[in-house]
Amino acid sequence: MIKRKTVAIIGGGISGLAAAKAFDERGHRVIGFERSHDFGGVWELSRSYPDVQTQSPKDLYCYTDHPMPEAYPEWPKGPQVHAYLHSYADKHKLARLFKLNTNIKVMKRPTGDEPGWILTLEEAGKTRDEKFDFVAICTGQFSEKNIITHPGQNDFIAQGGSVIHSSEYSDPSLAKGKRVVVLGGSKSATDIAVHAAKNGASSVTLVYREPVWRLPYFLAGINFKRLLFMRAQERQFNSWCRAPVGRAVRALFKPLIWANFRGLETLMKLQLGLKRWNMVPNIPIEQSVSCSIPIVTPGLFEGFESGSITPIQGTFDRYEGDKIVLTNGQKITCDLSVLAVGWKLGLPYLAQEYQDKLIDPDGQYRTFRLAVNPDLPNMGFVGFNSSFCTVLSAEMISNWLVRYADGQLKQQPTAAEMRENIEQMLQWRRVERPAAQVYGGLCSAPFHYRHFDELLDDMGAKIKKRRNPLAENFSYPAAWAYGEYIASAPQYQAG
Repeated sequence: MIKRKTVAIIGGGISGLAAAKAFDERGHRVIGFERSHDFGGVWELSRSYPDVQTQSPKDLYCYTDHPMPEAYPEWPKGPQVHAYLHSYADKHKLARLFKLNTNIKVMKRPTGDEPGWILTLEEAGKTRDEKFDFVAICTGQFSEKNIITHPGQNDFIAQGGSVIHSSEYSDPSLAKGKRVVVLGGSKSATDIAVHAAKNGASSVTLVYREPVWRLPYFLAGINFKRLLFMRAQERQFNSWCRAPVGRAVRALFKPLIWANFRGLETLMKLQLGLKRWNMVPNIPIEQSVSCSIPIVTPGLFEGFESGSITPIQGTFDRYEGDKIVLTNGQKITCDLSVLAVGWKLGLPYLAQEYQDKLIDPDGQYRTFRLAVNPDLPNMGFVGFNSSFCTVLSAEMISNWLVRYADGQLKQQPTAAEMRENIEQMLQWRRVERPAAQVYGGLCSAPFHYRHFDELLDDMGAKIKKRRNPLAENFSYPAAWAYGEYIASAPQYQAG
């Protein structure tokens, strides 16, 4: 008999909902905590900028048993994703498991050898401690704003300028009549630049540090999900811990792999006009694809063409009067400075002694399967395995994590095995594939199939691939199929 546990779920976004369902349906007592007033995480409406939409198509951005509505566009808008997450919570009655407007202040181990964790909770201005057998941290990659400042910023604001984080760009009127400067090269940066240009900004300047490969939604008329999300394409990247046969096959086909990626780059250069804008990256695309590769915002290059958006390579040095001075000495007059510098992993409630076990000095996370650390027992992470199919990734790791917590994996790893694997993965990231260090090394893209294969093997799934080899090798991951694979793993109930 598997002992019924009291499980804390920290976060009520995509990952928290997936984890709550997985632990609840196994019979555990689940209590979820969401610090805001609503579900949704990054899709909670107050955190979204106007016109935000998914980077992944809707059939890659859904739970296994809950497709997005047919009426939704291929790339749903923020409010649609928010409504979808609510519909998933309603379908599985997850609201009953969560406490909203509740913040985690401290997470600490009980005294002595007692297992589990004690959470110090803040709710309605009051704090209390609560003991849990297991804690699933589901705040994902985007829980804390990355706040930066530059010299002269206070004086710039005092003379009438505004400086905001990209998540605070929530009102279309913010840009109207303003000279807007956006710092950053991510999709949020280009989304805001395009939105400001279309909503009455007197000028828009996009300041980016270096050129990066940007994927158009359609490349040569083909939906990008049919180009980069195939198992056959995934095998062409330098994955981790390849067997000798795999390395030999890749070496044999190296010329064809090289030609494939050069052709892909050529298509992107021609379609987007990258040479004209001096935006051809220096790094080959096969070495740079990771979770940070942005999708081209519709209207971005058209804005460059019309002059409504001016791209400048560089970064901020300081504010000077009503101007931003770049590191190359160039000065840009500005009324509204939007810092699209992203988010950072936030575990402020976890004491430094525990963070030191989890995070290496260079910022790389020490995790097995991107989900657990053997030196932090009774704890796991959902949403750390960032990818291009975020929702499916969260559901996959949730089902793996509950089995890990219950000792029900077919291949239950020992602490020594996890440490050995962690060292192998860190070596791969640091030496063989530096692009994999993005987000603290917590990114499974572009190796979705490899990551999912490992999870399914661990769970003992009897079905792990589609019966049609063409569909399996030359199509993108199908959420419904992975629902069948998970269901083929041994089932059990705690009680």
